[in-house]
Amino acid sequence: MIFRTATLAAFAFLAACGVGSEATAQPAAASNAEAWTIGPIIRGRNYSVAMPLHPTPRRGGGWHIDIPRLPGSVHYVTFPHGSLVGKSRIVMRYRIEAARGARLLASSDSRSPALITLYFQRRGDNWSGRGRFETYRWYATFATQSQPGQSQPGTGDHVMVAPLNGPWTAVETSRAATSPAAFRQAVASAGEVGFVLGGGDGFGHGVSATGPVRLIVTDFRVE
Repeated sequence: MIFRTATLAAFAFLAACGVGSEATAQPAAASNAEAWTIGPIIRGRNYSVAMPLHPTPRRGGGWHIDIPRLPGSVHYVTFPHGSLVGKSRIVMRYRIEAARGARLLASSDSRSPALITLYFQRRGDNWSGRGRFETYRWYATFATQSQPGQSQPGTGDHVMVAPLNGPWTAVETSRAATSPAAFRQAVASAGEVGFVLGGGDGFGHGVSATGPVRLIVTDFRVE
């Protein structure tokens, strides 16, 4: 499997995590729109369709992406970070702006609401999800946020917090709790960090919009 699959009902969890005031210095990439990639790009193919390669910077800080209508979709949004050793959590603040009546839906199943999940990936992944590569991509499914599919898509300000000691899940069946050595290796050898969008049959299987919807990332920290 290229992307992690999961049953939507099992993980459509609304996160309501608070964020403390402490923060550490961030890599320049975290606030540099050009350093982020809208993908993933696998063997020359970009799985995000009808999207630019990078988000659009915003005056005063942060950046945004405009969610396309089907057949367009957005899947992975990441930047190169490096090892997560010594870090304790990933924090993302974002805002959604939408035209009246516009909705965010899972691209793989337009009846399902869109999900946003924090994510990191070990360097050297071949995207097969098989053998040792099943534990190269990790998803903070426990902190997933869901944008309602039957009304305005969660407009307003939101925050997601994913502690690195939380119950992260890998591509198929592995968990941080059941595969601690593999998880530690992924943390130590992390390459890409960011978030994925999906729903329906997978957390990273993409989202689409029924009308104008803008996702604005106001802050992203690896602390």
